[in-house]
Amino acid sequence: MYKLGLCRLYIKTGKKDEALEKLRKVLHKESIRKERKNILVVDDDKEYLKILSTYLQNDYYVSVVNSGRLAMEYLSEHSPDLILLDYQMPLHNGPSVLNMIRGREESKNIPVIFLTGLADKDTVLECMSMRPAGYMFKPVVKNDLLQRIREVLDED
Repeated sequence: MYKLGLCRLYIKTGKKDEALEKLRKVLHKESIRKERKNILVVDDDKEYLKILSTYLQNDYYVSVVNSGRLAMEYLSEHSPDLILLDYQMPLHNGPSVLNMIRGREESKNIPVIFLTGLADKDTVLECMSMRPAGYMFKPVVKNDLLQRIREVLDED
């Protein structure tokens, strides 16, 4: 597959060095994906996705999606080691996405940590009744997030 892509790029551009560099980048990204634990981040705020991705990229292979629907599409083809899930999103909120995740045999055992800006007692109780692997308030502190992830993934 990579050779075919390399050939197409070379034919299209006529630049062998450029094609080889692109291939090196693809292979490097693939090796990182295989070596590191994969975390799926689901949040409707694209800026917050960038922040979380930046926090995690040195230690984990990070995939990001900005809706519950896209999360479920992602899960139909991939099996991340952990999901960071925004609690409050339009259309499919965090609890409904968690129910969908748990409703699928392939994803029901993936740990989920809720992230939310809501700190009221009712929301916290509702969230905890769903028994996620964790619950963190936004904005998360990088070191606290990394520590919680390590605990959930049993990396300590």
